[in-house]
Amino acid sequence: MTRAQPEILIIGGGIAGASAAAELARTHRVLLLEGEDAPGYHSTGRSAAVFSESYGNQAVRALTRASRDFFHSPSAEFSPFPLIKRRGWLHVASLAQASALESFLAMEDVAPRVRRTITEEALALSPLLRPETAAAGGAYEEDAGDIDVHALHQGYLRLLRRYGTMLTGAHVTAVARTGKKWTVESTAGSFQAPVVINAAGAWADRIAMLAGVAPKRIQACRRTAVLLELAGDEMSDAWPLTIDIEEAYYFKPDAGLLLISPADETPIEPCDVQPEEIDVATAIDRVERATLAAIKRVRRSWAGLRTFAPDRSPVIGFDDGAPGFFWLAGQGGYGIQTAPAVSALAAALVRAEAAPPALASFDPATVSPVRFAKPRQSRGSH
Repeated sequence: MTRAQPEILIIGGGIAGASAAAELARTHRVLLLEGEDAPGYHSTGRSAAVFSESYGNQAVRALTRASRDFFHSPSAEFSPFPLIKRRGWLHVASLAQASALESFLAMEDVAPRVRRTITEEALALSPLLRPETAAAGGAYEEDAGDIDVHALHQGYLRLLRRYGTMLTGAHVTAVARTGKKWTVESTAGSFQAPVVINAAGAWADRIAMLAGVAPKRIQACRRTAVLLELAGDEMSDAWPLTIDIEEAYYFKPDAGLLLISPADETPIEPCDVQPEEIDVATAIDRVERATLAAIKRVRRSWAGLRTFAPDRSPVIGFDDGAPGFFWLAGQGGYGIQTAPAVSALAAALVRAEAAPPALASFDPATVSPVRFAKPRQSRGSH
């Protein structure tokens, strides 16, 4: 393929852009532009991703379920290594959080995937917990797991390079509709294509505004992670990821250390985000209050970007006001675990094909950018 004549131009090389590019490059000439020197720098490469069918809102949970088979049985072409390692998820609730736990257990698509645990079982599964932290019990999702983010991302990039083209260091500076094509100016050159896919993550609204397309109020948020060394030999890799039922914190074993997070979602301008001391301190304080962990030292801390649309569902589909402009953004913290289904859905929508069988019951309207359109006022209304 020649760089100047792609049929589909994708902006952003994180998990969203890479996975969509790999899917579409089998049938179209695809060019992916990544602004950084390496793809996945801001979010994908900083994700401690897990697979949980009980995590996220209803649309996210549905897309996660549709991704399960891919993670557990990747093709030999995609990855020679396993993509997922089983790790249970344990939601815990104090007595004050009992109603939140009941609401969680009552959700129709969550109930079959978790089991209620009494306090004693919660403490046996996650021995660091203080008894009062799980005084109302918990909900255990046994069939969750840790995702090998690097293997997943590299698998998609490998397929993209086989069938299409990627340019790094290609910061987009202008986007304009020219006849029936989009012209994208970047620091790596000028390119045209009939379809532009906006997979720019935290910068998705900025790319839209460059193109004269109405933004979708996609907000970048900072999420902090901390790796702790504990005193003594109290760590076990068999422990589940343990998460507060109201998501005030979570922690899990990580190569002999304890990975913790205050589950922060601090609104921030898109940037090379760094951890704030207050968020690191908050994470440690919350975990110390919830557990008996004897913290020896902080080994490392970092922050990544999570981006959310106002309703916290992804934004996937063609913009109704800009022909050929396709949104693939707003994955929040769920972009890794939903990538197989999201990329398959995006490819089907771009090709104007039926969704694959795993998504047969999924309504694309729930994630379409059209859902943000303001209803037209009838004549005579004020």
